[in-house]
Amino acid sequence: MDSQEYSKKARGLSLLSGGLDSQLAVCILREAGAEVEGVCFETPFFSSDAARKAAAALNIKLHVVDFTDDEVALVENPPHGFGGAMNPCIDCHARMIARAGELMQALGYDFVATGEVLNQRPMSQNRQSLGVVEKCSGLKGRLVRPLCAQLLEPTVPETEGILDRSRLLGLSGRRREPQMELAKKFGLVDYPSPAGGCKLTEKGFGRRLRDLRDHEGLRERRLVELLNIARRFRLPDGTGVILGRDVRENRKLRDAVAPTDTVLAPVSVPGPTAILPKVASDADLALARTLVCAWSRFDQFPGEIVVKTTCGDASTETPVPRPYDRAPFLPLQIL
Repeated sequence: MDSQEYSKKARGLSLLSGGLDSQLAVCILREAGAEVEGVCFETPFFSSDAARKAAAALNIKLHVVDFTDDEVALVENPPHGFGGAMNPCIDCHARMIARAGELMQALGYDFVATGEVLNQRPMSQNRQSLGVVEKCSGLKGRLVRPLCAQLLEPTVPETEGILDRSRLLGLSGRRREPQMELAKKFGLVDYPSPAGGCKLTEKGFGRRLRDLRDHEGLRERRLVELLNIARRFRLPDGTGVILGRDVRENRKLRDAVAPTDTVLAPVSVPGPTAILPKVASDADLALARTLVCAWSRFDQFPGEIVVKTTCGDASTETPVPRPYDRAPFLPLQIL
């Protein structure tokens, strides 16, 4: 059976992050005679920009799946725990493959593929972890890993003869030289570095996320999306403050205001907009007004600053006397 005969039958969806390995997976599958489309996922924790760019370069159709609700559920309850930060990598990958599997079935395709390399990442890509991901995804036998397939059990498309196993690879380990050579072979020149991309792996972002989860919760999507911008404080009685750092962030905060939010902004001088999703006490509210003043341009105004407080249709203006000192708030900032 030649490559042309394979291409009439084998059709798959390949997870496409935009990184080199995911692009190589597409190239190898096509060389093995399969028709391939890409699938990527986007959330406030990672974007689909690199995948969109890669799909255009590879000239393949890309299915973009909103993965926010899935990711939030995993952050709240990761069956296999977290990595070094708030990153439920094994469960996240399994859920992505499961979602891709749903699309595979809806389209009548034969398999889902990933760009994983055996033992490239000691914790998440060892043989045991790869097996856990396959089992949890519900795609046993339909999950193809073209970069290391010859080191793994044959999949259903391979045993059925619709995907040429001899054209798949047997890469293993952390060395990148084989991938770099393949990149030259396939003419791949534009791809991000292997590290980074997911904010859940960043410890600072993880602290913000954990604080939101433990207080306001993660069910309000706008609050999850706002984790990417602004300064954040947790006041003594439990009030959370989201404080804009510039005009652009102030605008984004105002656009995200809910009817139940309390919004603070200085009236008489340039300064930050602040959102308080829940006010725990009058003492915290007074402290939040002082916080807004401390990050305003109070040096341009000799007197006390007036802060406007808005909640729903009601608003008041409150003068806040000097001094305006940032130092007491720094231990309360969630970095």
